[in-house]
Amino acid sequence: TATEKPILLNNIPDAEAFISGAEVAVIGFFQDPQSPEAEQFRLAAGQVPEVPFGLSSSAAVLSHYGASENTVALFRRVDNDRRDLDMSSREVDAKKLTRFVRINELRLVTEYGPVTAIGVMQSSLEFNLLLITDKMSPKHPERMRKFRAAAELYRGKILFILLDSNLKSNERVLSYFQLKKSQLPALAIFHTPDDEHEVLSVDEISIERVQDFCNRFLQ
Repeated sequence: TATEKPILLNNIPDAEAFISGAEVAVIGFFQDPQSPEAEQFRLAAGQVPEVPFGLSSSAAVLSHYGASENTVALFRRVDNDRRDLDMSSREVDAKKLTRFVRINELRLVTEYGPVTAIGVMQSSLEFNLLLITDKMSPKHPERMRKFRAAAELYRGKILFILLDSNLKSNERVLSYFQLKKSQLPALAIFHTPDDEHEVLSVDEISIERVQDFCNRFLQ
């Protein structure tokens, strides 16, 4: 591949730049970069092409992030959260590590599904905004562009989620919000601690409409 994975991070500025340069970044802290654990980490890095993986064996970097050796940390910008996985127990292999990343890699807009649901439930953000829509629609790319632009405005405040109405596993979400397919696309905003929510059928998605809907609910 053109970019060598994982990227070696030799000092704190390198590590900080690496984390701030991506929506989701993973760093493996290994004192011995040739250890069996580090080998499994490299394997996992190859299986998740869209997430940058970095590896550091610098004592300064480890202590800066308060990481013990053989720890993998996932940093995500959407809610400034960090998730750690201890690899010292031999059971943690590339497969478990890949799953750990898939579950926890929340982005500005996260697509809801059986795997990401776990990360969504555990997010530190109390507000979730769902765009419930048909991904097969020709209007989908344009809707997503606007939804993502709106998500930028609420980073760290509201988790934006895409929910594909075609997926059988998502049908119970539709029924929870009492939505019929004829009422889609729809926006649903949700306050996790008390299940308070509001639903709006929209003929079209615009940044202003999303903002208006979010701001009214937040007030």
